[in-house]
Amino acid sequence: MPSGRPPDSPGDRPVPDPALPAPRLARTITVGVLVYYCGIAVLNVLWSGATAGRLAVCLVCVAAVFALQLFHVSPRARRWPLRRRCLTLGAQAALTYLPLAVFGLEWGSMAGPLAGSLLLLLSPRAAWPLFALIAAGMLALSLLEGSGIVMVVYLTTSTMMAGVILYGTARLSDLVTEVHASRGELARMAVSQERLRFARDLHDLLGYSLSAITLKSELIHRLITSRPDRAREEIASVLEVSRQALADVRLVASGYRDMSLADEADSAARILATADVAAEVSISTGRLHPVVETVLATTLREGMTNVLRHSKVENCTITAEADGDLVRLTLLNDGVTGTRHRSPHSGSGLGNLHTRLSAIGGRVEAGVQEDGRFRLLAEAPARPFGTGIPGDGAAGSPAAAVTAA
Repeated sequence: MPSGRPPDSPGDRPVPDPALPAPRLARTITVGVLVYYCGIAVLNVLWSGATAGRLAVCLVCVAAVFALQLFHVSPRARRWPLRRRCLTLGAQAALTYLPLAVFGLEWGSMAGPLAGSLLLLLSPRAAWPLFALIAAGMLALSLLEGSGIVMVVYLTTSTMMAGVILYGTARLSDLVTEVHASRGELARMAVSQERLRFARDLHDLLGYSLSAITLKSELIHRLITSRPDRAREEIASVLEVSRQALADVRLVASGYRDMSLADEADSAARILATADVAAEVSISTGRLHPVVETVLATTLREGMTNVLRHSKVENCTITAEADGDLVRLTLLNDGVTGTRHRSPHSGSGLGNLHTRLSAIGGRVEAGVQEDGRFRLLAEAPARPFGTGIPGDGAAGSPAAAVTAA
């Protein structure tokens, strides 16, 4: 069955950052460096006055070295088995040193790409000694040819620099590719986090409002014929709760949520009174950090949702108090049913609360006590460890305070 969202929606695609080079550009630069060093070898042979036959041999050897080097600078070559890497490096070494018997020092520039391949494909313990051996070999060859000191230094250092440059450009190209892959993964993680935030907030904010609407609607259904005046009052209350639910949906979409613990407690007391539940509410926390108050208010709202959905409550106690650097919220109710049926769509409210409280250094406990009453206990530090709730866009912003239903 096709989903309601396109398979490649804009939210799933990371936005390209023009400030970062594309992997294709980085790979092109690496190939360009390789073309440059191969071209140097051809120009050196031409400069020496080579015949057409010697030039043709030179071009064939350069093409073979270029092809091998092109394989060696690719990321896949680093994942080859050691046997295969050694075979291709041996072939490149043969194409590097055998033509020296024909072209002499004019072919010496091809030692640099071989040194770069060794650094790319072998472990540092083996690669760097071989790299030094290639440089020493170029030094010895230039001395045996009777080159001047300037030419000796030039050939040796250029060989070393060619190897380092090819190694560096290939590794930088790999890093650019990895950075782009990481950015794509981070973008997908951000989308997943936003979806998680949206689902969590829908559950925590709307579950209570919808439960209250259901409860009041059932009451209105019973009162509509016997007590129409009271039914009209409850209809007005339902409208108020539904408007708050609409405001909550907008807040979920925008990601800004501040909630008042005292307002949530007052709202809970009114809902319990509507259900003819004896409620005792005591809030004595003083002024709280906005993030802490929002988390505790969300906890109370989720607890009330569970009370209305999963119990035949007759008495309920809500207390919140500050104890030094700790704020404690307790919700205690009776009427717990013996078996709690959970549907596949029942949500994960307690799991959400655990995530929210853990993020600010708090904790949550829930369970039936020995006296048969259900207790929800939430503890949070007066000053949160973080600055917001995980997955919330900008929780704690004073720009969007919420008045609970």
